Amino acid sequence: MHGWSIKKFKELVASQSTEFSNKEDSRAIKLFLQDEARFGRIDNLCSCWVPTKGRTIVGNQLIREYTYAYSTVCPQTGESFSLILPYANENCMDVFMEFVSKEFKEYRIIMVMDGASWHRGDKLKKWENIIPLFQPAYSPEVNPIESLWHHIREKGKFKNTTFHSLKEVESRLVEVISKLDKDTLKPIMLFNWIKAAI
Repeated sequence: MHGWSIKKFKELVASQSTEFSNKEDSRAIKLFLQDEARFGRIDNLCSCWVPTKGRTIVGNQLIREYTYAYSTVCPQTGESFSLILPYANENCMDVFMEFVSKEFKEYRIIMVMDGASWHRGDKLKKWENIIPLFQPAYSPEVNPIESLWHHIREKGKFKNTTFHSLKEVESRLVEVISKLDKDTLKPIMLFNWIKAAI
């Protein structure tokens, strides 16, 4: 782990749990992991298997049109929530957090996220049931949700695929994300160091 030890992470989670303003609140405290990823029409050319003496042919376009998948997952239970939004900015993050707060209103959430400016912006509302826990700088590997993006790109066949419109990209994202269930997400997200810390 870069920047965090299991002991340090446990201490951070414990200290964040004291940040909830209502000390009489008896709702369970859950750890969630959050991130957003860009998906677009620019082709992602990768090596692939073909039959002996075969030759693969894939498209190659450099069209810079993107959409963003925002996701949060509880590694312990596999519960998740995702939205597809047009930008990575404070307004979209605000919309996402509002939905997450309502979707998991029965929990108090400690949400691990990176230090992107739209995660820390002054305009971002402070949700009564969500406290952020910012991961160390330059350490994306600390957040297992990065593995979710690899899974989506593999299962969604985003590699070596030419999308003819941004709507096609969004439709593929919706299709893959809608198939993510708890049994799929838990093994992807529950890294050993998180299991040891919670």
